[in-house]
Amino acid sequence: MDVPISPAAPRAASARRSGARLTPEEQLAELARLSSPTFQAHLAQAGLPALKAGPLRVLQVNVGKLCNQTCRHCHVDAGPHQVAANMDWPTFAACLEVVKAARPPVVDLTGGAPELNVHFRRFVREIKALGVPEVIDRCNLTVLLLSGQKDLVAFRAEHRVHVGASLPAVNAAQTDAQRGDGVFERSLEGLRRLNAAGYGRAGTGLELTLMSNPTGAFLPPPQAAQEARFKSLLRERHGIEFTRLVELTNMPIHRFLEFLLERDDLERYAGALSQAFNPAAVAGLMCRDTLSVGWDGRLYDCDFNQMLEIEVAPEAARTIFTWRDDLLAQRSIRVARHCLGCTAGQGSSCAGATNRASG
Repeated sequence: MDVPISPAAPRAASARRSGARLTPEEQLAELARLSSPTFQAHLAQAGLPALKAGPLRVLQVNVGKLCNQTCRHCHVDAGPHQVAANMDWPTFAACLEVVKAARPPVVDLTGGAPELNVHFRRFVREIKALGVPEVIDRCNLTVLLLSGQKDLVAFRAEHRVHVGASLPAVNAAQTDAQRGDGVFERSLEGLRRLNAAGYGRAGTGLELTLMSNPTGAFLPPPQAAQEARFKSLLRERHGIEFTRLVELTNMPIHRFLEFLLERDDLERYAGALSQAFNPAAVAGLMCRDTLSVGWDGRLYDCDFNQMLEIEVAPEAARTIFTWRDDLLAQRSIRVARHCLGCTAGQGSSCAGATNRASG
C-alpha cells in the first residue's frame, strides 16, 4: 500500500537553512520528488505482489527517544533533548497484554537508549516472567558507562537479555565521526564489560550482536565478510569477542536524509538504492513479521515507518491499546520510497541481511 504524499508539501530548503528538523511530511515529500523508480514499481517489475504482513514474530517496542548520544546518522532523531518522548507505564502495560495474547517469540527493545527509560528494568522483568524466549536490548554501549547504569551489565546477564550493540566501525576515526568524539574508546570499554560478564563468549548463551552501518552515503559491505573482519580486528587489537555482526543500510530519513540534502547527494544515493534493488531480499523483510510500537503506543509496520509517522493500515487497530490480531494479520504493509533501503543489495533489517546468500 503506497503512502499518499500531498503535492502541496513544502520543500525543505528553508528548514535546512534555519537548522530546524524536517517534519515527516517534508521528508516524504523530498523522497517523492526523486526521479528513481518507486518501491512499488520495483515490486511490480520483479513480478512480486504488494507486501502483506504474516504471523507476528517480533514485537519491537521503541521505549523512547531519550539518548546520551546524538549520532549524525540517527533515523530516530534521538538525543539528550528528547526528555518528553518516553513511554509511560500504562503503555508498557498495554504492550505486556499484547505479549500475553499474541505470544511473539521475540520482544525487541529499542530507542533512543532504552535503558534510560525509568521503566526499562521493570518491563524486562515482566516480559521474562511471561516466558518470552528472546528479549533484545539495542544498546549504544556508552550508556553502560553512565553513573546510574553501573549494574546494567549484570542485570542483563541475570535475565539472559540478548544485547544488540551499535559499533559502526573498528577504528576510532570512523566511529567518532558518526557518533561523537571519544565514542569509540567508550564503546570498547562497554564491550569489555559485556565480555567480562560472559557476553559474546562461547558456551555462555549470552548473545552479543554488533550492529554496523556505513559512515557515508554508500551501501554496506557483504555481511559475512564484514563479520569476519570485525571479529579478527577486535580480537587482535582489543581482545574483544562477540557473537555475530548485523550490517545495516543507512536509511534516507531524518538526520541521514538531512545529511544527504546538505550535500546535494540525495538523488545519487537514492539512485544507488534503486539500482541495487534485489528481489531476493524482499522475502526476508522485517515488516512481514514485525509490529513496531511507538513510545506513545501508536503502531507501525516497522521502525522506519514509525519515524516517518506512517501508521499501520487498519485504522481500528492503530494503537497498542486497540490492538486486534484479526485486524492486523495479513494487513497491507504501507510503503514509500525509503523502503528501497531495505531491499538494496543483500537487504537490510534489524536482524541484518535479508538475503543471507549474498551477505
